[in-house]
Amino acid sequence: MGVHIIGGVQQIVLYAVRKLGDGAYGVSIQKEILEATGSDISFGTIYSSLERLEGHGLVTSRMGEATKERGGRAKKYFDITQDGIWALARHERDMEALR
Repeated sequence: MGVHIIGGVQQIVLYAVRKLGDGAYGVSIQKEILEATGSDISFGTIYSSLERLEGHGLVTSRMGEATKERGGRAKKYFDITQDGIWALARHERDMEALR
């Protein structure tokens, strides 16, 4: 595992993905962040963060089934990887060490 230093918004997005588990997709991630922090982060920022996190191997993505409610489009779901879990644990240790 390499060391991945991720920015604040990326950390928040990664925490949301971890908390949501199998149900993590753009809308659910945005809603979770808003409910947990009061921050209304745009979809563009969320998806940009998810792309960076995926590039670092901290999340993976998969396509769900197409649904009639979405006009035949499928949702893109995200899952935290073991490296993502380790990155959050390292962040928590680092923050605790700085207190």
